[in-house]
Amino acid sequence: MKKNHIYLLSIALFIIAVAGIIVKYSITQNRDKTYPLIERKGPLANSAEWKDVKKRSDDLLAAIKKDPKDTKSILRLAALYIQEARVTGNYVYYDMAAMKYVNDVLKIDPADFNALVFKSLIYMSQHHFADGLVVAHEAQQINPYNAYIYGLMVDGNVEMGHYDSAVVYADKMVSVRPDLTSYSRVSYLREIFGDYKGSIEAMKMAVEAGGQGDEHTEWTRVQLASLYEKIGEFKSADTLYNVSLAYRPGYAYALAGLARTATAANDYSKAIAFLEKADSLVSDNSIKSQLADVYRLARQDKKANELENEVVDDLNRDSKAGDKDVNIGHYADRELAYAYLKTGDKDKALDHALLEYNRRPDNIDVNETVAWVYYNRGEYAKAVPYMKVALKTNSKNPVLLCRAALIFDKAGDKATAKSLLAKTSVSNPYIDKPLQTETAAIASTL
Repeated sequence: MKKNHIYLLSIALFIIAVAGIIVKYSITQNRDKTYPLIERKGPLANSAEWKDVKKRSDDLLAAIKKDPKDTKSILRLAALYIQEARVTGNYVYYDMAAMKYVNDVLKIDPADFNALVFKSLIYMSQHHFADGLVVAHEAQQINPYNAYIYGLMVDGNVEMGHYDSAVVYADKMVSVRPDLTSYSRVSYLREIFGDYKGSIEAMKMAVEAGGQGDEHTEWTRVQLASLYEKIGEFKSADTLYNVSLAYRPGYAYALAGLARTATAANDYSKAIAFLEKADSLVSDNSIKSQLADVYRLARQDKKANELENEVVDDLNRDSKAGDKDVNIGHYADRELAYAYLKTGDKDKALDHALLEYNRRPDNIDVNETVAWVYYNRGEYAKAVPYMKVALKTNSKNPVLLCRAALIFDKAGDKATAKSLLAKTSVSNPYIDKPLQTETAAIASTL
């Protein structure tokens, strides 16, 4: 019996030793892992910008190989990966790459301000907003005079639903450095509080502060165009999308914008062409989801079904990426809730909506998602309290107002439903066709 105990103890110790070796090997592998650039697609693959990015990447990797403690080169490489994620939409891959190098710097110097800024930014990209906000506060304590860190604090507070705090930090940011990044955040906050006129004004200032053709500038121009869509001025939006494409040929988000203006004009073939091109240029499930919607409108149901299922698979794969890599872990539950609604799986839609709600119970978009899932399940009374939170900032987003009107109408509060519809135009093409039809049907009864 004693020999058996010794034998079992020996086996246990052996297993522990092997596990330790495996963990150590895994950590070493992760530390030494490199992330080559992924080839760009379309016009961007032949641009001078891409050639410059590849050269800078090669130079930085060589410098890091020569001196693994060259923190300046390490952080420049992390910044390059962060920007490449924006350009290509390959966020999961480049977030992994950037976080790996940021963590390398923080192992050398845990108080490196730029590394903390990048870590907060990557957390935000991964939708780990609470974590990103914690790191942003840590960085702000080190350097309270940097404007960008206040921008991250704006973002984190918005995503966590702390809108008054976000306003305070936006004011601080714009006072330290009035530029594209600060003006665009002011614009977003004004939109959240229902001030479209002020939002457009601030976003125009943001565009004017940027350099024509730069990715950040063209992204901002696309956001300006989207604001015009929301107030029903599609001609202005269309003009801005075309301007963006003139300055940055093949810009996927401008193409997706033109697809929306084409859809508004019921030109589904044109919209599909724009979206198929955009989808070929970047990895972005929002573009795939938009394309599925237009396929549905064009009665191409088979293509719509296939693409909707592909979106679900992609989002699930991205959210599970963290199981295999310590540098990544993307929360995509809000996106999955909407994706599952489209595929008809209302149980999974609710599961994911509530997962996101448990992380961010004060965020208006998350509350809208939960309310809309309950509405689609026919649980109207359950939808009401979430929709009340979604409306707390007096947002005038036409989709939100239509959804809210439907929910209050079904819950028996027709007076509230009527007052909500009075704040928007049901005929605004920004509202998707099925929602328009459903909302118009109740509008005549109120």
